[in-house]
Amino acid sequence: MPKKIATQEFDQVLSLIAHHPDGASVEMLQALADGALSRRTLQRRLAALVAEKRIESFGEGRATRYRLLRANMEAQFAPVIAPEKVSAPQTSGVAPQRSLRMPVVSYGGSTAYVPVSPEGEEIRRYVSQPRQKRTPVSYETGFLEQYQPNHTFYLPESLRAQLHSMGRSPAEQMPAGTFARDILNRLLIDLSWASSKLEGNTYSWLDTEHLIAHGQAADDKDALETQMILNHKAAIEYLVHDGQSAGVCPETIIALHALLADGLMADPLCVGRLRIRPVGIGNSVYLPLAVPQSIEELFGIVLQMAAEIDDPFEQSFFLMVHLPYLQPFEDVNKRVSRLAANIPLIRHNLCPLAFIDVPQQAYVDALIGVYELNRVELLRDVYLAAYERSCQQYVAVQREMVLPDIFRLRHRNELAETVRALVRGGLPVSEATVAAHTPVRVADADRPRFIALVIDEFRALTPGNAIRFGLRPLEFAGWQGGRQE
Repeated sequence: MPKKIATQEFDQVLSLIAHHPDGASVEMLQALADGALSRRTLQRRLAALVAEKRIESFGEGRATRYRLLRANMEAQFAPVIAPEKVSAPQTSGVAPQRSLRMPVVSYGGSTAYVPVSPEGEEIRRYVSQPRQKRTPVSYETGFLEQYQPNHTFYLPESLRAQLHSMGRSPAEQMPAGTFARDILNRLLIDLSWASSKLEGNTYSWLDTEHLIAHGQAADDKDALETQMILNHKAAIEYLVHDGQSAGVCPETIIALHALLADGLMADPLCVGRLRIRPVGIGNSVYLPLAVPQSIEELFGIVLQMAAEIDDPFEQSFFLMVHLPYLQPFEDVNKRVSRLAANIPLIRHNLCPLAFIDVPQQAYVDALIGVYELNRVELLRDVYLAAYERSCQQYVAVQREMVLPDIFRLRHRNELAETVRALVRGGLPVSEATVAAHTPVRVADADRPRFIALVIDEFRALTPGNAIRFGLRPLEFAGWQGGRQE
């Protein structure tokens, strides 16, 4: 006859499950039990609780999760989130589909932070504990395995829609990288400064502007800080100018590392090369992978999965999560991930993510939450706050930009051909002469607007800018002089 399970033993398991309202695996529950339950004992009690309809299971195989039924949720979960108790939150990497803006937990004190969701606050409280109170962990392949591109989402649909609305630019229909190129001068300063600041760099924004725009290094700064800023500039220029080819692939990420790590690594052979030695994470109990073959294999898998993601924001955030988690390089991993997160935004002509005014502590806490708990909610809070700030920063730039004339762009060849024909023929500019020399390729419906466009172009034409239409300055000046006689 099977052994009868005592009520208090059931309550123990229910209490563990209550830590994970969105579901917990056997491994997660065992970790919370801290060795008090064997795997077989825990499985037996879980099966009994499912049979009694006190909990439910979902998923299959290693992906099986257990959670409280709604009737048991309120009674069991309340003690877990009591303010005086800090417990290890769920370790599932798949973010629950909840509203991210309401409610928001305010984080007070003198230290700057970001608006934090309840889930993010739960992570923050856990990682704020002393290291000796946090359980050491290693790389968990299941965190990556349970993500299915375009089926799993770290960013819920409502948030993705919000990000798309905020990040839309005037150049959304233009070739990849157009918007980033249009605001490149400002982006070089903002992103180089803000990303370097997250690494402890003491350059001010004004110092960074002088260095990038005028080549003037700050006298009171370390040479390594100057090098870090210049490396960011080179890496950003690479992404923007090669926007068509710099995609989400191993070659691009390795190139980013080579540019960002140039002159900053103790061993120059480590620049632009995957890691072959173990590394540690400061102020964290997370121990990254140490086997070079596994690092190389997982690096390829991470980028293959990222490349399959359709939504640019989900793709961006996935890179911010999994590149630092893998730590594929000996150093400079976070910088690589921040610039890599901009690749899909640049390619889709969305507002870039410049990390302006992101508090260093919030960013570090969020990454430790990924490292130690495989949870993304706090990093998601940081990402949202950072992107909102970036969009605010560039909204004035967007408003000042001249919207591209799609009609002119579409007829640019015919426009140049008509202008050359009139100038080289020594003809006056009128509706009749323009109409007579308009190429037959211009559709009848477009001809009135095209004729007006040509006349407008002539009003602004000078010997200095006539080269745009394939005319030499003296050639245009001769035509212009003939018109004035």
